[in-house]
Amino acid sequence: MVISLIGYMGSGKSHISKILSDKINFKLIDLDKEISRRNKLTIPEIFEKKGEIHFRKLEREALEEILASEENVVLSLGGGTPVYYNNMEIINHGSKSVFLRASVGTLFERISKQKEKRPIIANIPDEDLPEFIAKHLFERNAFYSKAQFSVNTDSRDPEDIVQEIIEKLYL
Repeated sequence: MVISLIGYMGSGKSHISKILSDKINFKLIDLDKEISRRNKLTIPEIFEKKGEIHFRKLEREALEEILASEENVVLSLGGGTPVYYNNMEIINHGSKSVFLRASVGTLFERISKQKEKRPIIANIPDEDLPEFIAKHLFERNAFYSKAQFSVNTDSRDPEDIVQEIIEKLYL
């Protein structure tokens, strides 16, 4: 079984996926780290040297391979992954998808501290970031809301979030 965690950057996908995979003894795959490993470049380097379209092709290939595997995997997806091609369709077909929901305020608080690691927001002034997040989230929510399960992450302990995911998936 593959459990795919989706959501906007800062929603907690990386952190929650680690705790969840440990708790249920599934292999953990972070899609961005897997793409970096395969291409021997960081995600910002791929964006810079080859462009976003090339990155999205690499992302789709890795996603298809992981979803086709027979392993028990917790898959932490990039925030944009569900938006491209028919990715959300294949995510739902090949895995149990869980949308980690967070408010604009929570997302701003979390990602403003790590802007340099996130190419999509690196050059946006802090005062413009909440509006950027709100617009981006509005566009992406049409895809995120297609997830089979949804869990709110605002002001919650990661252990409680993981427990709710386990309960929703009947693991």
